[in-house]
Amino acid sequence: MQQASLRIFLPSLIISLMVGAFIGFQAPLADLWIFLILVILEITFSFDNAVINSKILGRMSPFWQQLFLTVGIIFAVFIVRFVLPIVIVMISSGHTFGNVVNMALHEPHQYAETLHVAAPIINAFGGSFLLMIGVSYFLDRNKDIHWLGYIERWLSRFGTYSSFKIIIMLLVALGLYATVDEPLKSIVLASSTIGIVLHMMLELFGEYFGSKQSSANHLVGGAAFASFLYLNVLDASFSLDGVIGAFAISTDVLLIMAGLGVGALWVRSLTIYLTRANTLSHYRYLEHGAHWAILVLGIIMLVKLYHIEPAEWFTGSIGLIFIATAVASSIMERKKQTKQLRAAK
Repeated sequence: MQQASLRIFLPSLIISLMVGAFIGFQAPLADLWIFLILVILEITFSFDNAVINSKILGRMSPFWQQLFLTVGIIFAVFIVRFVLPIVIVMISSGHTFGNVVNMALHEPHQYAETLHVAAPIINAFGGSFLLMIGVSYFLDRNKDIHWLGYIERWLSRFGTYSSFKIIIMLLVALGLYATVDEPLKSIVLASSTIGIVLHMMLELFGEYFGSKQSSANHLVGGAAFASFLYLNVLDASFSLDGVIGAFAISTDVLLIMAGLGVGALWVRSLTIYLTRANTLSHYRYLEHGAHWAILVLGIIMLVKLYHIEPAEWFTGSIGLIFIATAVASSIMERKKQTKQLRAAK
């Protein structure tokens, strides 16, 4: 098992050392320290993302798992952490794509300021998408394991009505429209609606193909592709907020891209490890803790629309707190069940 774990994390370690060495030789030593901070920031922010990903990835074939770790990481580093923020800045500022790229590479301070102006688009989209994930999980009538007993049992009752979660999220979108600053109303409503609809489309896409493979050990074809898309959209929802936060540490776009990209690689290796180790079956409440963390992170992103900026250490650690608590609860529950079995004998 230790050798298998080493093989999973070895590529991440090698790439981290290579990128770190390149930065160390080409840039001031302070940049190497910033690179390390950005890597840790990405891992901390996305640890709960890895837990959720591992459940989905567990149903995918080894081919798609490898695709997630290889092709997926190119998408995560280049598209999500470089191209997508540029597209968002382009939409919000009215500049051409080329002008924004030039701004990002040669006028990083101006690019950082423009990206912060575009933050409501990111927060409305990402917050709504993540909130939809949490709501969909807890409003599930078929979920028979509950971590926070009374609360989760009460929420699961509403899963009887398939349209209930859609009503909740539409009310959230309308509530944002009614309460955010006047200049942001239209863009926030549009971004929030896109986040909700995108989640519904990916969910419907996955259910359609998944129903054709209900008895299969691994998802393939359209079902695997739908899950692959879902994993990458989820990664984007987590990462875009982290990109904005990274500019508080550095305005060097390439350094940010390197640090967050290497961090994303570690997160994906961690996802593979959690999948291969079947971690969710060993810690029965781990998935619950990750979804509570996602729910809270979604709320935090929406709260930012009202000019409330929680400290980065709080946002980054909230997921770890939920997951650590869920793991501790799982261990305690396992010991309790073991004692009950011994007593019954």
